[in-house]
Amino acid sequence: MKIRVINGPNLNMLGIREPDIYGKVTYADLKKMIEEHCRQRKIDVEVLQSNHEGDLVDMIQECYGNFDGIVINPGAYTHTSVALLDALKAVSVPAVEVHISEVDKREEFRQISYIRSACIKTITGHGIQGYIEAIDHLANCEV
Repeated sequence: MKIRVINGPNLNMLGIREPDIYGKVTYADLKKMIEEHCRQRKIDVEVLQSNHEGDLVDMIQECYGNFDGIVINPGAYTHTSVALLDALKAVSVPAVEVHISEVDKREEFRQISYIRSACIKTITGHGIQGYIEAIDHLANCEV
């Protein structure tokens, strides 16, 4: 199995950005945790991050024919990007939406997820452990 983990804007600032909401774990720590978990499960994984919407669209499109699953935390683009939704729908690769914080209990604008309808599961509020849950969900579904 081959999974691509895609992270959107400001995820590179983990450990610095609002640690009371996102925790003190850095992006490097997150990436290391994901890669170690996948190594133990014999899952090929690629972990990417960009602050630019078009780059994220490209990352999703590159999954077509090359990856078995997508774990995506689009950050703020969750609430604004029809382009990411369209890209996920276009590639038809099973995707799990992940959010470190419990977005459904935050500001009103965070209640909207444009990509959710193109995902097979959404995990919110489980901290960085949500990424592991998402990977395991994809692996256990035998996508």
